[in-house]
Amino acid sequence: MLQKNLLFPVALLGLMLSGPSSFSATPAAPPSKPASENKTPAATPAPGLASKQVVDQTAEVLVFGWHRLVDKVRRPDTEITPQDFEKQLQELKDHGIAVIGMQDLLAWKRGEKNIPPRAAVLTFDDGWKSQYEVAWPILKKFGYTFTMFIYTEGVQGGHFGGGQAITWDELGEMRDAGIDIEAHSKTHQDLRKPYDKVTKRKLNPQEYQQWLEDEIGGSKQLLEQKLAIKVNCFAVPYGFYNEQAKQIAKNAGYEAVFTVYGQPITYSSALDSLGRYMIEANKPKVFADAVKMIGTSTSGGAPVAQVGAANLSTQPADGETVRTALPLIKANVSALGQVDAGSVQMRVSGLGVVPATYDPKTGTVAYQVTQKLRDNSCTVILTAKSEGKKVEAHWTFGIDEVAAAAAPSPTATPTPKKK
Repeated sequence: MLQKNLLFPVALLGLMLSGPSSFSATPAAPPSKPASENKTPAATPAPGLASKQVVDQTAEVLVFGWHRLVDKVRRPDTEITPQDFEKQLQELKDHGIAVIGMQDLLAWKRGEKNIPPRAAVLTFDDGWKSQYEVAWPILKKFGYTFTMFIYTEGVQGGHFGGGQAITWDELGEMRDAGIDIEAHSKTHQDLRKPYDKVTKRKLNPQEYQQWLEDEIGGSKQLLEQKLAIKVNCFAVPYGFYNEQAKQIAKNAGYEAVFTVYGQPITYSSALDSLGRYMIEANKPKVFADAVKMIGTSTSGGAPVAQVGAANLSTQPADGETVRTALPLIKANVSALGQVDAGSVQMRVSGLGVVPATYDPKTGTVAYQVTQKLRDNSCTVILTAKSEGKKVEAHWTFGIDEVAAAAAPSPTATPTPKKK
């Protein structure tokens, strides 16, 4: 295998160092894109009101995963026939479910790009040669893009890369054709178990930490070096992982982590546990049932315009630190125009929807926190309908930990003084 042919000058790797570094829905630096690429016009803001691009927050996305395509199924837990695979792609088309790229999904989650109301992302795990030789030509017929989740020691020439494994040259060809390539660990092991099946030995806590970092972060680094790409997604082997692995993935700079527990992806789905529907020959209903879950709706609902919290004169202000765990939270929504009083809703992190009051005369929404806020930061989400359109504002304030710990409970009844 001509692996050295795919090595690029170190200088090119600088292009891959910027980008999301956490599972936040709004990472600091999204991947750069040409100015002309599929930009959805932003909503026209009200006079004097700053507003972000409008995205359909009611859209839903199905993420599917396959392994091997074979003419004769011997391992029904990881294999299907090319004929069944093509039928499934046709079913997506017949149900009007648009196939989008992985990076489109993440851009939508960041609030940067709109997607169709019903969409699907197609993925393949491990790096089998049939994905290059069989699946890719079928996908080309439909004009569908997809993502490859590669475990690096499974590529031909690696410790587990046999004759049915994809090669680095083939991955390079797919990369050049615009196929998204992401990480699936180095050796495809259960990340919860402190055991290295390559060296065949148990690991002590320090060794386990180093091994996890290599499995999760090392695979990302190798893919980026071999293919001169940016890797920002990680698919967990078997769907098994723990908090330690999750934190390492975050530290390694992954924007999203995928499991095998299928569920429709929504705008609010946590980026560190995005579910995929894994398609197997012995479970034919998995695909059909997933399609039915979003294939019957006719629209994605009204888009939501996000507005700057500064325009709402929030209290506490965005970025402010308060000295109480029981703050009064307020915002003035007058700048939004004619607000439907019954549509005003406030959510507070750790509390959920709270019984905020709204005064139409002053345009003020207020809520006095009655249960101690436990974290050292608090996010507030305020939504309302104005002139038939839904608007939403987010802001976050800090809480002094010492003051929060010392705050009295609002439910405590003071003991009367004896006279």
